[in-house]
Amino acid sequence: MRGPHQSRPFQDIVEEARRLLDEGVREISLIAQDLTYYGIDLYGKRRLADLLEALASLPGVGWLRLHYAYPAGFPLEVLDIVREAPAICKYLDLPLQHIADPILRRMRRGLSRARTEALLHTIREKVPGIVLRSTFIVGFPGETEAHFEELLEFLETYRLERVGAFLYSHEEGTHSYAYADDVPPRVKKQRYRRLMTLQQRLSYEWNTQQIGRTVTLLVDERQGDLAIGRTQYDALEVDNLVYVHDPDHRLAVGHFHPVRVVDATEYDLWAEPV
Repeated sequence: MRGPHQSRPFQDIVEEARRLLDEGVREISLIAQDLTYYGIDLYGKRRLADLLEALASLPGVGWLRLHYAYPAGFPLEVLDIVREAPAICKYLDLPLQHIADPILRRMRRGLSRARTEALLHTIREKVPGIVLRSTFIVGFPGETEAHFEELLEFLETYRLERVGAFLYSHEEGTHSYAYADDVPPRVKKQRYRRLMTLQQRLSYEWNTQQIGRTVTLLVDERQGDLAIGRTQYDALEVDNLVYVHDPDHRLAVGHFHPVRVVDATEYDLWAEPV
């Protein structure tokens, strides 16, 4: 995505959400390249918290999910809304990209490792039980083995529940194109595999901790006697799935149902109807 941020008018978003809810939509995702910027260009200040309050109060609202909230300039008042509003998923997508300070500066991320860690502590403190998703780039120009090891250490320490990774791609028109693409493709791929192997283990450890819990499931589809859906901690198409053996067809597509987690794999859960 290129070009300046452009916020949609506040009331336009609220009215679209109202129409979607009237049509039976159960989950609404707020997505932007930088969701936390919302409102600055139109209203001279960040208005994400105001928007969330308005959306969470709409009749019939199911789940509201936040994607791509940049950590630099994150409006902390949003966390109070997330904690208090039942409709807002206790899930936050923070694209951190890296954690080593020299790489963050090269990426122009606008914050340091220390500030990132302080924000994570605040989020966890203000919204207990929140699930954090992030994405990281491996092989960015100038990334040394030490920088990459620092990223692995960070992931081991902070245990973000949902993590994706990408290999750096040298593209014209980006500010990083001025740097030498100095990490060999073979090294990028090795680092990617190491990162995702670590995250696979961390994901499995988190998933096994869910066994025995009763969670709310939004059923997305059925395959015969199998109901397949997601918890509030999982975005469509990118996160975990929950599989429920339901031969009596008690769990209807497009509806919320309580289920009890009975088993786990690295990226998915198995549950039973409650």
